Amino acid sequence: MDKFRMLFQHFQSSSESVMNGICLLLAAVTVKLYSSFDFNCPCLARYNALYGLGLLLTPPLALFLCGLLANRQSVVMVEEWRRPSGHRRKDPGIIRYMCSSVLQRALAAPLVWILLALLDGKCFVCAFSSSVDPEKFLDFANMTPSQVQLFLAKVACKEDELVRDSPARKAVSRYLRCLSQAIGWSVTLLLIILAFLARCLRPFFDQTVFLQRRYWSNYVDLEQKLFDETCCEHARDFAHRCVLHFFASMQNELQARGLRRHPAGRSLEPCPVPEPPEDLDGGSGKAYLRAISSQEQVDRLLSTWYSSKPPLDLAASLGLWGGGLSHRAPTLALGTRLSQHTDV
Repeated sequence: MDKFRMLFQHFQSSSESVMNGICLLLAAVTVKLYSSFDFNCPCLARYNALYGLGLLLTPPLALFLCGLLANRQSVVMVEEWRRPSGHRRKDPGIIRYMCSSVLQRALAAPLVWILLALLDGKCFVCAFSSSVDPEKFLDFANMTPSQVQLFLAKVACKEDELVRDSPARKAVSRYLRCLSQAIGWSVTLLLIILAFLARCLRPFFDQTVFLQRRYWSNYVDLEQKLFDETCCEHARDFAHRCVLHFFASMQNELQARGLRRHPAGRSLEPCPVPEPPEDLDGGSGKAYLRAISSQEQVDRLLSTWYSSKPPLDLAASLGLWGGGLSHRAPTLALGTRLSQHTDV
């Protein structure tokens, strides 16, 4: 159980590992989908190419979009690209690194589908059977051009009466299937060579820029995640205090109307509103959250976070946000705490 717990904590803390797991899961789903798919070529000259190429390219496009949707970094990358500069400059190198990482993971499942389709050959035979040069095959010598085109369109349908048990159909099908498999294995070999070169040649280049971009891309992701978690924590605390204030105000209103009295006949004294304990997170751990205590302050904080991210310098952040976001509550503790939370 301890090993499973450590493994779960590792995946929970590492968004990169989670994305790799999702990538492998999509690839496995792709294999299962292709193996369970019932391929039926229309065997019509005008629709064979449309059906074959559509089946070869449309599912990969859908899988690519699913990979982008499942990858949280794709949203973070777009937000980082489109955000106002504010007090933090935007580094195009970080955005390029994030884009490369997102595309590599999103392309895994589509490539698996395309390679499976090419190695199987059915889509290729259906799409290009009508484009075969009949002069390469001696069996078409006694056919008219219209008969040849009709015959070639039926090559993918081996149960059709026109081409059943025909040596010409088997020859054309074998030729196209071999060509499809040759393309599939060539693409596979090319991808393996590129991955091998990228892995082996990386140590020969300066790793400083790569390490910096990897660090700051992880930082951007973790910073947004920590900000969302802090907002959820503040929303829970804020809602708790609003409910307590509501019950306290209702108690005072009932007392003022004389609807609730003490059993001895004396009016109840107004009860102070209980506040959440201050020591839930180490002494004054929630002071930075409780300083924001109105809707206007929350809206101002969220707007400032979007339009003017704090600089990546804790000393500069303290000087910049020391004045606070509101005229009613000091927010120095807020700026300090958020800076500590977002430091990765």
